[in-house]
Amino acid sequence: MRVSKEKAAEHRQEILNSAARLFREQGIAATGVDSITEDAGLTHGAVYSQFGSKEAITVESIRLAMKDSKRSWQRMAARRGERTILTAIVETYLSRRHRDAPGQGCLVAALAGDISRQPKNVRDAFTVEFKESLDYLTELAASDDASVGLENTVATFASMAGAMMLARAISDEPLSELILKATAKWITRCAKAKRVPGDLKRAD
Repeated sequence: MRVSKEKAAEHRQEILNSAARLFREQGIAATGVDSITEDAGLTHGAVYSQFGSKEAITVESIRLAMKDSKRSWQRMAARRGERTILTAIVETYLSRRHRDAPGQGCLVAALAGDISRQPKNVRDAFTVEFKESLDYLTELAASDDASVGLENTVATFASMAGAMMLARAISDEPLSELILKATAKWITRCAKAKRVPGDLKRAD
């Protein structure tokens, strides 16, 4: 039976949603096309007719997840209250809720290690989306404080993602929470002191 363009587009979105979540929960290598197909409720034929390969699914799901992160930052900015945009993002990112829901959270913290071992076209897709995310985060943060630049957001994001990766890897719950809370406080102190985390560069 021939599938309409609308239904095909719906199937494509279902495949990408399932892949993006499963990759973040289980890792790229550990997630097969069978798992994605079953989760999306589709057939192998539907999956391969849309993408042709797992690698193609990986590339597109990375793009989807990174764009979703930008939309979530925008929502945080809209409901930040009296906090700065960057503070609101840091507090939400370095939270127990985010730690305990990798399938719905930041792709960088969940998959950066996996992506480093993927083929070049997968890493290239990630790199493009990551650069766009950094630019967008810098733009958001600068709307509160014009002194915030790309170097600040690079260091801040790297600190957040690294802390989240460690917090998820640790089996000691108090230590896991300490990693999140200590990193959030450190980034906030650096922001108030007008310097890049780690004191790499003091603002003029």
